[in-house]
Amino acid sequence: MDTDEHATITAALAEIGPRLRRVRTRRGVTLSALAEATGISKSTLSRLESGRRRPSLELLLPLAQAHQVPLDELVGAPEVGDPRIRVRPRVHRGRTVIPLSAQAGGVQAWKSIIPADQNRPEPVTHEGYEWLYVLSGRLRLVLADHDVVMGPGEAAEFDTRLPHWFGPAEDSPVEILNLFGPQGERVHVRARPRSGHRRPSAE
Repeated sequence: MDTDEHATITAALAEIGPRLRRVRTRRGVTLSALAEATGISKSTLSRLESGRRRPSLELLLPLAQAHQVPLDELVGAPEVGDPRIRVRPRVHRGRTVIPLSAQAGGVQAWKSIIPADQNRPEPVTHEGYEWLYVLSGRLRLVLADHDVVMGPGEAAEFDTRLPHWFGPAEDSPVEILNLFGPQGERVHVRARPRSGHRRPSAE
């Protein structure tokens, strides 16, 4: 063990005593009550908290159980990073778009919030394949010769080389999830108009 590693371990051990005291006082537990709960003598607990007793697993494990905290919290293990992804909504052609995938290339995912006034069909075409899932509101999808209305929980997928447009079907916003990928990449849910109806159903 080199000098730096030894210094790091020594510093970590020195922090355990004060940390034990903070955990105990935060819970409002006396040394006497903690000694009774753990079977560790009051004098040993006092020396641990003051740094005059070297901590060991035999002492720390019952303390962690008594305080109902992970052992990592007592020994000061590095904290796990915040798992949340920080995304920044942006507005594109009047629609709020929230990216949900960080990687470049391949299938991209995002959430779209389309305001009520974005209801004028303006079909476009481009390379790729798209999948839509309605979260809330009612979505109108114009795809080539099809003109369908979808409600929450319904999905559709289509080749974007076909003329297509989607937006609110009513005088209220609609929220959807989008997946878009290069030609040939697609999900395995397909929406087709039912016989005699103009709304798609997922298979």
